[in-house]
Amino acid sequence: MTVEFVSRPDVTRADAGLVKVSTWDAGTPQRRRRAVEAIRSAWGARRWPHPGLLSYSVYTGEDAGTLLHYSQWTGEESHQDFVRDGRDERNAEIDAAVPGIDRLGLHTYELYRSTSPGGREPGCVVVVEVEFGGADKARQRDWVDGVFEALGTDPAPATGGLAGHFHVSTDGTRVLNYAEWVSAQAHIEALAAPGDGIGSRTPQWERVQSYPGVTGGGVRRYTPALSLRPGAGG
Repeated sequence: MTVEFVSRPDVTRADAGLVKVSTWDAGTPQRRRRAVEAIRSAWGARRWPHPGLLSYSVYTGEDAGTLLHYSQWTGEESHQDFVRDGRDERNAEIDAAVPGIDRLGLHTYELYRSTSPGGREPGCVVVVEVEFGGADKARQRDWVDGVFEALGTDPAPATGGLAGHFHVSTDGTRVLNYAEWVSAQAHIEALAAPGDGIGSRTPQWERVQSYPGVTGGGVRRYTPALSLRPGAGG
């Protein structure tokens, strides 16, 4: 299969059984730009590595050197096949172009709920991570369901948000919201509005924000940089 460059992944595609999310730190904006170009070259010069890999996307963070990686897979076996037979040669080429990239971890998720399939091209992707003390898959989903209740009852919902895609980690300890926004400025303005974070001061949002068992998390804004998928060619 050939490699096709596209504007963004189809986050809600039904055949994506798993999503892998990781971050790299290239150190500086200049090294990060070189890393993105090295990724483009390493992947574009080769055939698509595995039919079970459905898409691979890269985003640049607002800080000096972070890259977010978001890939969709049919299942864990497909990812392990790629790790054995396709990952190292691509990473070696990237590392030769930009030595010393710090790879900061990899988490495995399943898409649980989305506010909408999305429509307009997002100018910004906001990644909201929530960490829980201990594994509990029912708790993950209950927290996400609480967010949907808060969104549905908010008397003054934030403008500028295009879609929210809520992922639950397969180990039961994390939730990740891949949120598409018109722009980073729209998200900044939504955070500055009355309320604690995105959302009005309502009992539903208070329940989300004070949910028992939450031990950490964070919010980071990213700009789409590169998205790939298998092409139609054989």
